[in-house]
Amino acid sequence: MNDPQIHPAPSLHHPARPDPERLETGAATFRMLADPTRLHILWILTLGPTDVTSLVEQTGAARTSVSQHLAKLRFSGMVSTQREGRNIIYSIPDGHLVRLVLEGLNHADHRITGEPAHE
Repeated sequence: MNDPQIHPAPSLHHPARPDPERLETGAATFRMLADPTRLHILWILTLGPTDVTSLVEQTGAARTSVSQHLAKLRFSGMVSTQREGRNIIYSIPDGHLVRLVLEGLNHADHRITGEPAHE
């Protein structure tokens, strides 16, 4: 049963005006996304939770580099972890961040391919 009173739909629009705290928090998010390896890691995590070994294989980055980026992403709250046996599984806990990563890469695709912008 999908009773909106019990489980309201996630908000895609927040009407609050951007005060200094929101602007700084938003800028901090974009700073974290500004590194190509971190962006690649986050894009992989938009596909679903995964472990460090898989992230290393998929990014082609050194394990130490991936681990350092994951530590920064975890510290910033952009990724969360869950232990499964001896493995740590990483995921993105925030739908806004998933959409932001995907939209950023869609925007890049348009810029690179020359595909016209759309709403």
